[in-house]
Amino acid sequence: MRLLLVEDDPVLGAQLHKQLGKAGYAADWVQNGNEAEAQGCIEPYDLVVLDLGLPGKSGLDVLKGWRAQGLKLPVIVLTARGTWQEKVEGFNAGADDYVPKPFQTEELLARIGAVLKRAVGTAPESLKAKGLLLDETLQTVQVNDEEPQQLTATEFRLLRYFMLHPGQPLSKTRLTEHVYEYDADKDSNVMEVYVNRLRKKIGAQWIQTRKGQGYVFGEPAP
Repeated sequence: MRLLLVEDDPVLGAQLHKQLGKAGYAADWVQNGNEAEAQGCIEPYDLVVLDLGLPGKSGLDVLKGWRAQGLKLPVIVLTARGTWQEKVEGFNAGADDYVPKPFQTEELLARIGAVLKRAVGTAPESLKAKGLLLDETLQTVQVNDEEPQQLTATEFRLLRYFMLHPGQPLSKTRLTEHVYEYDADKDSNVMEVYVNRLRKKIGAQWIQTRKGQGYVFGEPAP
């Protein structure tokens, strides 16, 4: 899943950007409200972690701008101020969750996972299918009762995106946009390589090719 991190604190921002990468997310980091609003409208993010105290334009105004333009991507708000009035204002502006500073990175990661899965209608614990289990903490996949297999960062993001969108035709372009960071070399042809790697690990029957549409993930037929 691809995230936008908006945080002007260089120390906290760098730390969160690193931790998001370790957790298997493709994350872009910006430090200015105006840049954040523009980037959120241009790039196909799955979720935004948005600080409220930003230079250029406040996080609350950025959020209001996105919602005014009909942008429905999930947003988790960060702020050093934790008054109930501010929380209400953030939720009324369209925030999906609220994390006051200071916080533990583990808590933020847990909230990100929960919000993402609610957004696609999946329960927090249900990244599994018949005979297939994706461990989001260890970034491993287990097929039936076999030993768990370690996934690379890209394989993990790709399989997680597949499992969060079962039965949906997913083009190479869409997969590339949601698996790679903004400044990565987005060669959609490489996606075929990673899909084939996943097929070797979990079984080719899990990922079907749809001519002219891309790939469809789903439980294999009996």
